[in-house]
Amino acid sequence: MFNANPRRADSRPRSRFKPLRRAVKLPVWGDLGIRLGAALGLIFFVIMVHWWDRSGLVDNVDGDVSFLDVVYFTMISITTTGFGDIAPVTDRARLVEAVIVTPVRFMVLFIFVGTAYNFIIQRSWEKWRMARIQEQLKGHVVVLGYGVSGSQSVEELIERGVEASNIVVVDPSEDRLADAEKLGVNVLASDATRDETLKAVRIDQAHSVLVSAGRDDTSILIVLTVRHLAPNVPISVVVRADDNELLARQAGANTVINPVRFTGLLLAGSARGAHIADYLADLASITGRVQLVERVVEDDECGKSIADLKTGGRGLRVYRNGRAIGFWEEECKSLQPGDVVVEIVATQNGETKGDGADGGSDRPG
Repeated sequence: MFNANPRRADSRPRSRFKPLRRAVKLPVWGDLGIRLGAALGLIFFVIMVHWWDRSGLVDNVDGDVSFLDVVYFTMISITTTGFGDIAPVTDRARLVEAVIVTPVRFMVLFIFVGTAYNFIIQRSWEKWRMARIQEQLKGHVVVLGYGVSGSQSVEELIERGVEASNIVVVDPSEDRLADAEKLGVNVLASDATRDETLKAVRIDQAHSVLVSAGRDDTSILIVLTVRHLAPNVPISVVVRADDNELLARQAGANTVINPVRFTGLLLAGSARGAHIADYLADLASITGRVQLVERVVEDDECGKSIADLKTGGRGLRVYRNGRAIGFWEEECKSLQPGDVVVEIVATQNGETKGDGADGGSDRPG
């Protein structure tokens, strides 16, 4: 069960904080491995060339060019050290140095210079730039927990037109964050129940917060922490036990989603009609032909009926002063400033505005 004040338990180990980062095409160690592998491959190639043409080299110390001498000569040649104890003396050996070894020398030099630039300059710049982005976060969506529900919500947000750069995902699992990074979102590897973590993602400046920690007690604890730091930010949370829904609302969640209950509603609906569950799934996804939209009534809609929305959508419900008013109620015949309306509108896949809301089928075929 949920502990009413678990966030004050100081005995819990503190999480290791990491700054925001954005997706990279290749992991750090993968990039470094490819660069070092390429450099070593080129060096090995030059060693083999020198060993093949060792008769054109002279050792001014003992007169014998061994394999160790070839490795030594290759390294001082590529690094342009040039002690002069081993030198090419034949025309062919000098041609090899000019045509083969010199270009390889430049390639190895470019690899090491590029590595230094990428790992010291570029990554330091990227870290600084992400710190600036982190400081300027505002109006962003924060997703706390990147499990099944969290990952699907991020994908759906991007489908609905939210910029990936305007989404921040917080999760302690590096593996899950690696999947999130592929979508181009900002990620933070840390514990979302900690104040410093939420302050790092500027939770008080967020547009909305989505919580899906995988466990009801952890999710409710996160909601408590978010509400403490951001009193006015809308919070949506996923809980799976019915008796935790009230706790989640008391913790400060504006919207509580129970996937188990929703699944039961779909199953029950399908028993009463073959197309009810299909239509509900259509409404819930941006890929469907119709979509539920919540918005504030515009000035030129005030005084009009919910049936005459300027979008052409089918109004379903009005929220006024914290009260839900159905489209059949008298108050919906005259919209007022500040009303929030929930309507069905057609998506790009729809054929007409509000398609399917008049009782007809809006599915092809």
